[in-house]
Amino acid sequence: MSRRIARVVLDSPLPQLDRLFDYALPEALGEVPAGVRVRVPLRTAGRMIDAYVVEVAEEDDAERPLSEVESVVSDVPVLPERLYRLARRAADRAAGSASDILRLVIPKRQVRVEKAWKADAVATAPAPDARERADAVLDEYEGLIDVLDARGRAAVEAIPGVRDDRPRWTELLSAAATRVLAAGSSVILAVPDHRDLDRLMTALEASAPVDAIVRLDSRQTNPERYRAFLRTLEGAPCIVVGNRSAVYAPVRAGLVAVWDDGNALFSEPLAPYVHARDAMLIRQEQEGSALLFTAHTRTTDVERLVQHGWLDDVRARRRVLPRIVLSSPQEMEQPAQRVHSGAFTAARAATADGPVLVQVARPGFSPTLVCAECRAPARCAHCGGPLGAAHRGAVPVCGWCGRSARAWHCPSCSSTSLRLASSGSERTADELGRAFPGVRVIVADGAHPVETVSAKPALVVATRGAEPLADGGYRAVLLLDGPRMLQAPDLRIGESCLRWWSNAAALAAPGAPVHLVGVDGPIGRALATWTQPAYARAELETRAPLHLPPATRVALVEGASASVTRAIDALRALPLPSDAVLGPVPVDDDEGRVRALVRFEYAAGAAVATTLRAAVVAEATGRRRGRRQNNRIPLAVRLDMLDPEL
Repeated sequence: MSRRIARVVLDSPLPQLDRLFDYALPEALGEVPAGVRVRVPLRTAGRMIDAYVVEVAEEDDAERPLSEVESVVSDVPVLPERLYRLARRAADRAAGSASDILRLVIPKRQVRVEKAWKADAVATAPAPDARERADAVLDEYEGLIDVLDARGRAAVEAIPGVRDDRPRWTELLSAAATRVLAAGSSVILAVPDHRDLDRLMTALEASAPVDAIVRLDSRQTNPERYRAFLRTLEGAPCIVVGNRSAVYAPVRAGLVAVWDDGNALFSEPLAPYVHARDAMLIRQEQEGSALLFTAHTRTTDVERLVQHGWLDDVRARRRVLPRIVLSSPQEMEQPAQRVHSGAFTAARAATADGPVLVQVARPGFSPTLVCAECRAPARCAHCGGPLGAAHRGAVPVCGWCGRSARAWHCPSCSSTSLRLASSGSERTADELGRAFPGVRVIVADGAHPVETVSAKPALVVATRGAEPLADGGYRAVLLLDGPRMLQAPDLRIGESCLRWWSNAAALAAPGAPVHLVGVDGPIGRALATWTQPAYARAELETRAPLHLPPATRVALVEGASASVTRAIDALRALPLPSDAVLGPVPVDDDEGRVRALVRFEYAAGAAVATTLRAAVVAEATGRRRGRRQNNRIPLAVRLDMLDPEL
């Protein structure tokens, strides 16, 4: 005698529950398709838990004791098989749980939205002239149309500049999406933040049918997000535009593309910490879609794939290079001068014609204060955080805990006087306002968001990544605080600075000067010659002998000393190099917690991830069974990361 069973994935963060469970399907539930939400019991005190049906099958062994599915929450199949395979593979690669990924992707159910949703909605195909305009844009790149038609993979160096009040990279992505949509396939476009999302939406709405564009945005309300998610379940092709979680959209994609994959916002801060770039690589391998990494720069991760021949290197047929001006040797000998004479003169001349962009490192007035006598950094007496000033003469405030430091004194020399040690966006605007009398000064940062500026003369002081678009492009660009940016304790700080500066330079009008102040060397030359891929290639060659990412992969293992030791011992059974494990060492701010780093080749990735995941499950089940009761620190692992403090 046979019976129906459902294999489900539980919506639970517990690592020991990260597998498929079999439940009997009672006849009263009728037809239960794969992918729907259900409620199932757990063996612990009859507790009920949400789950998704991954597979429905017939079982011959009807005598096997199985719990029954309690109820079907909704008959909408929100977990297609392709989405589960992607989540499972991404989680396995990162030694994490598939349910953690699904929790990021599938919105909470909205009953009213679900009832109003019509599954038979059909999107309108792009107009023929839109296809022709798209091909004209794509033809500016050597071989890009062939890559799309053959569903190939490529790293595309975007043409810098602004055209028709839109960044040219938005034209590139919208043209690629329009061509693939016209061929009857869906598209996924992932961008870092809401500013890029708005700009790309503007370009798409000018070339693709509005009802074929689906926006997935963290700023959406729950009903809006669920409505957009349901649209991606339909058979009609669409263009999905969103941030990092959009890479998991359950469409049948003919193209997945990401803009500016080096942006830190593509790193998922929640377990299992899968970077959007890695998820897209897995997706392309499973579905055979076209894959594009587009940017003004090249990350070492993408360059590694280009060097291995896994990605094609696509360049513009006719290269458009910004006019980069480096500081002269005489100016480089004046490190204390924040704006060199050449940059100042260029800005003064450009303000007579239109807006000038001034990029700075930090927001605020003076993010850092020092003792006026001994120049020691001013620190909060409560938490040790850096003290800063909101404006000239303001009471110092801690940047960490927010406490005021009215009675501050220097622990080194007992002085009570403070000195401004750095200039944020507001202080820079204040100083430039006095140097450029009669010229508008606009501050653009996280606290003062500005999307666009007119062609009227103005000084736009913006933090990196917050630069607004200027009508016709900026007449000059000044990149300040470069030496300070490069001092950040980050393995990728060179890549990041080159990306920030390249994206700002791309906003300049044709022929407008872009002054990089106080920076020379390989990074300055890469920007001046617009050879960012060569810089990424040199970085990759430097890291390979040191076994640093992305030449090798890195895993962080953290927890109680005994737990970490057991996990490391399990890893030593694998064929890893003798110097693969670094540590364990104590974590300074947590008593009893230690961490270790494990460096391994990509070929060993599956074995390392499986071993670490098994260690996490063993520790979790051991605590549940009453063993090691004194160990209340869970074992945590994280792959493909390198925190600056490590």
